[in-house]
This record gives sequence, structure tokens and C-alpha cells, in this order.
Amino acid sequence: MREIFTMWRNTRMVLLVALCAAVYAAALITFKAGIVIIPGITELRPANLLPMAFSLLFGPAAAWGSALGNLIGDFFGTLGPASFFGFIGNFFLGYVPYKIWGHLGPFSSGEEPRMRRPCQWLELVTISFISGAVCAVVISWGVEILGLVPFKVLCTVITINNTAAHIIAGFLLLLLWDRVKGIGLYWRDIMDPRDIAAPKAPYIGVILLTMGGIGGWIVVALLIPSASIVPVGAAFVIVIGVASFLL
Repeated sequence: MREIFTMWRNTRMVLLVALCAAVYAAALITFKAGIVIIPGITELRPANLLPMAFSLLFGPAAAWGSALGNLIGDFFGTLGPASFFGFIGNFFLGYVPYKIWGHLGPFSSGEEPRMRRPCQWLELVTISFISGAVCAVVISWGVEILGLVPFKVLCTVITINNTAAHIIAGFLLLLLWDRVKGIGLYWRDIMDPRDIAAPKAPYIGVILLTMGGIGGWIVVALLIPSASIVPVGAAFVIVIGVASFLL
């Protein structure tokens, strides 16, 4: 996770945070008056295709930009105690894709996400599901604690919404990847390699992240009784946290 903090020493990375946050917030605000799924909590979010594309292009800048952009968007109709968990969940939305691309074993393409080959799309779809579920578990667990919306409802809604939007982001990557690389804005070309963390145990991290995200959604939303949601959900959130330090 070192690059999450060291990136703040790099002016261009800070500017990319501002860019990601501004574009994401603007897209969220634009669709606030659209199709509301749960009033005051979430709506149909086409803007959620952006964190995936931004993550693979801009790395840690996308994690902070997604978190801040979502918080800014909350000021336009959904700001409340749940915004704290929304900040963390959207941070993961921008953090997970770039950290696990290339570390999915047989599901990895072994290539950059230029989205010109089926194997790259397979990797994107897999990451979309993991990232979408991780974000959903974190937010839904927090909202469950606050007593606002049942985990069983919200987690499924967010997971499906995020996953679908992330897959669509592949078309944005198809358009932008070569252009961003060409003008030198790919995050690994910007940051000093010494400021980028080498994964401690990437494959174990991916397994734990999958367990925490997809496993958390299936177990907590679909299998256990409502009375057990908070403590069992906490275990899956902890697993997600541990996985993040291994990637």
C-alpha cells in the first residue's frame, strides 16, 4: 500500500487525484436525479464505470479520487453518516483493480488492459465482480450498523450496479489506454519505482479479497439470519483489510 501515501509527494499524481475526483463527482451529480434505487442512499450509477478505468490508468490517484469524488457527490442529496462508509467503499473501488490486475492466476491475461483481446476482457470481468463486491460489503456493513438499510438488500444492489458499470468501463479503456500511455500519464510512468509497493503475497491477497468481497456478499446477504449480519459482516470486512496489506 506504500504508493497510496507516497503518491502525495508527486505533483502530477496529486493533480490526477483532483481530476479523478472532479470527473467522478460531476458524473455522480449529473445522475442524482435519475433512477433512485434506495432514497437517500444510492441510485443507478452509470458513473461507476469511471473508478475501474481510472484505477487501471492512474493507480492510487484513482483510489483517492474515487473516495473524494463520491464524498463530493454526497453533498448533492445523500450526505449523511453513511458517507463515511461510502468514502471507504469507493476508495476500494479505485484501489482494487490496479492492485490485482495481473495477479489472478489463470484468469490473468499477462498483458496490459488495452482491451483488444478476449483474455483481457476475461480478466476485467473477474476484477469487476471482486471490486464491486468488496465495495458493496464495506458500505452495506456500515449502513447496517447505522440501521439505515438492510445489508441483504443494499449489498446485492451495489454489487450488481458496480459490476455492470465496471465491465462497461472496458470500452473506455479501449479508447483511452494508448492515448494516456502516449502522453505519459500512466501512473507507473509517473511515480518513482521506489515509491511503489511490491506485493507481499499477491495471490493470497487476491484469494482473501475474493473471500471478503464475493464471499461476504453471498454469506451475509444470502445465507445467514439478520441477527448475525453485523458480527459476521465485520469478519469479512477485516478479511478485506488484511488482503489490502498483502497486495
